[in-house]
Amino acid sequence: MSTIIVDDEKPARDELAFLLKNFPDVNVIGQGKNGLEAISLIKERNPDLAFLDVKMPGLDGFGVIRKLMERKVKLPHIVFATAYDQYAVQAFEVNAVDYVLKPFDKQRVSRAIERARRAHTAEASPAERLETLVSQLGGRGSQLVKLLVKAQGRLFLVDADEMVCASIEDGTITISTRDLEGISNYRTIEELVDSLDSDRFWRPHRSHLVNINHIKEVLPWFKSSYILKMADKRQSEVPVSRAQTKRLRELLKM
Repeated sequence: MSTIIVDDEKPARDELAFLLKNFPDVNVIGQGKNGLEAISLIKERNPDLAFLDVKMPGLDGFGVIRKLMERKVKLPHIVFATAYDQYAVQAFEVNAVDYVLKPFDKQRVSRAIERARRAHTAEASPAERLETLVSQLGGRGSQLVKLLVKAQGRLFLVDADEMVCASIEDGTITISTRDLEGISNYRTIEELVDSLDSDRFWRPHRSHLVNINHIKEVLPWFKSSYILKMADKRQSEVPVSRAQTKRLRELLKM
């Protein structure tokens, strides 16, 4: 795949070019340092793939795409390579094949190249593309930073910390925040638990997960158990299983 790299920081361009040498089918045919150079490179060299920075002086990465579309120039497959994670939805809207956060990692760049290869032969659905982007927003550590919530016919990105609680019924996971409720792209509570900070998120019942920072009230229940009233919009009531009662007392110093 013929490839260009556009980034206003030379060290970032050099690092990415170095990593791309590991892929025999990737041929870097040009580099640019701003949006105007990106437009020229794409018009003149018609690359298959472009690694494009989001934040650049003057014309940013999204501006580059808008200008090319206005001029009816054929777009390459786009991988946004940036230090900023808040533009994932915009990246999805312009059909980016991936969204790679700096500092670059060889394995992560490898996945982006693989997605670019697949983009030549198969087109994912809009929801699948956004889920792919969201899955890459794990920050610098292992904990997920963003969650995808489908509600009211729309796809929302929410910070994991904003999740009040989650529950599963008939194989569907519902996520609630203080002002939003919708369906998660996760298929099991176990998968969701594994993606979150275990110091903050707790599973009081096999069908429920809660953010302990958003427990509003603890209500005594039968047989020395409890119900948690949560701080979401409808004040969900989450049961605490008898097996988790001891853990509740430890968490809340009861």
